[in-house]
Amino acid sequence: MHGIGIVLNPKSRRNLRNPRAAYRLARQLGDNGVVREARSIEELHRIAEDFKNLKIEVLGISGGDGTSSVTLTGFLKVYQGMAMPQIALLRGGTMNTVANSIGTSQGRPEGLLARLVRSYNERSLKPLDNVERHVMKVGNHYGFLFGSGVTVGFLREYYRDPEPSPIVAVQTLARGIGSALIGGETIHRMTAPWTGSVAFPDGTEWPMRDYLTVAAGTIDQVGLNFRPFYRYDRRPNAFQIVGVHATAVQFIPELGRILRAQPMRTDRAFDMLTDRATLISKEARTHYFIDGDLHESGKELEIGIGPRVKIVVIR
Repeated sequence: MHGIGIVLNPKSRRNLRNPRAAYRLARQLGDNGVVREARSIEELHRIAEDFKNLKIEVLGISGGDGTSSVTLTGFLKVYQGMAMPQIALLRGGTMNTVANSIGTSQGRPEGLLARLVRSYNERSLKPLDNVERHVMKVGNHYGFLFGSGVTVGFLREYYRDPEPSPIVAVQTLARGIGSALIGGETIHRMTAPWTGSVAFPDGTEWPMRDYLTVAAGTIDQVGLNFRPFYRYDRRPNAFQIVGVHATAVQFIPELGRILRAQPMRTDRAFDMLTDRATLISKEARTHYFIDGDLHESGKELEIGIGPRVKIVVIR
């Protein structure tokens, strides 16, 4: 069959408010492919098997960063090393950091799909515009961004709002900065550190201590145009990992440097390019996020470089 296959997460907050989202996407797609709703991991795996058998050329994902991570994890497990279709991120979530980082235009999923269909139908004259990025494998999950400590606290605080959005994210950050300066309750909720050490394949190790965050990425952005992983592509088959050991108050002046894609000061953070890192927690569990989804693991958690995928840039 070939064509475009769309995976939609009907449980995403935006799609729950828009129960006709699948119908609108199917109408926009026409006879150029199929739209499927994934309500469970098992259903996602069945969809991936179907798309593999249909030889789908472009996998469109509607539902935001968390949906993208879950979908890619499911498809990579099903494809098992076979060439993946090109990925098209149709936004549709509360956070769309990966789509922002590669330059995909703003817009609603059906509008972005309309542009994708036009480009797909003209691909014999002009190939689809795409970029290639590695995913990381974190435990049994795949994604472009990883974080622990304050990044988990920020997301928990952000998700407390019934209508999370980029504006809410800015408000959450501002509330956290204000709370840090006065020692308020919000900062204690947001900045619980991750305590542990980080081991690397070359035998080096970041020491056992409190880290405001240990975070890693194969894209430059982490949201709100903050770019801590500005070196993500400086070495083949590697990701950038940072370990911030400053206090919350000491970290505030570093935010401007991160916005400008500049290195943090060496007395505030460790910074490394690697293809693998093992986080060894002092506690029994490590709480972390991948592309906006919250997870937890046991005492040790391995992050490794994963496969390289092609992502369509929808202009």
